[in-house]
Amino acid sequence: MKTDYYDFCLTSYKNEYKRYIKQLEKEHDGKEISENISDEWDKLAQKSAIRATIIKGLREFENPSVSELWSSIYSVHLYVKSGVNNVETIQRVVSADQSWKKSSGHAFEEMVKELANIALSDTDIEVVLQRDLNNLIKSKELGNEPRDISWLKEQIKSNIFDLYCIVNTGDKKQCFGCVQCKTSIRDRVTRDREPSIHAMQSFFWSIIFVLDGDFLKLPKFTSMVNGGSEEFPNNGWHEMYVFSEDKTNNRIHPINVDFEIFKKHALQASNQWLKQRQWFNSDWKSN
Repeated sequence: MKTDYYDFCLTSYKNEYKRYIKQLEKEHDGKEISENISDEWDKLAQKSAIRATIIKGLREFENPSVSELWSSIYSVHLYVKSGVNNVETIQRVVSADQSWKKSSGHAFEEMVKELANIALSDTDIEVVLQRDLNNLIKSKELGNEPRDISWLKEQIKSNIFDLYCIVNTGDKKQCFGCVQCKTSIRDRVTRDREPSIHAMQSFFWSIIFVLDGDFLKLPKFTSMVNGGSEEFPNNGWHEMYVFSEDKTNNRIHPINVDFEIFKKHALQASNQWLKQRQWFNSDWKSN
């Protein structure tokens, strides 16, 4: 782990955590803070600190090692939560590690949402969290046909996807894409792949964002995405966007904080979905 990564992440994490807590205290307007509220604030501040630090790190360092940067944030999180730099205080570190697992996944998906919507700000497309999609359905603001609504409700109930792509068409919003966000999928990729295939079979755009793509060094995992092998003859997603990659490999694309490649593909996908959805199957590919 690079020392400059760790030092940068430690400063950024602590500063963002303090900023977020101060903001919540200001909004609370001097009222008494219960233990439950304090615990909830702690979780929110952790997520914000993780999200802000990874975004700043990707911008701060030239050609950063994403896996080392993420590992540094993890180490900082453990240190901040446990107060130790080693594993001797086992119980505290275990508790801190559990905290990381809960916070980091949510922080990454919220980071993807934030950067995606910045890139899409001049379009009719937006990326929303699962709970946002659920609210659109409940308030009857989603213009998809009943079959889509029923299918989307099943995905929400099962917590299958992390984010959804919405296109605004006049006075209606329609969901056209399903998004998975994984810090590192590795051996879990098979489990993540199946719901993606079901989404494509239901004529939705199915994509995945990955922070650490080290697993793609193995042909097996590349084939899980692109297809073309005896074990995986068909592609598992329409596109995969990976922060740690530097070359496009069929459906696998490198991505950085500007999200330009994603924006280009999202515009193509929404246009195809709206005009010729009957052809929007697993074979569809951006260009």
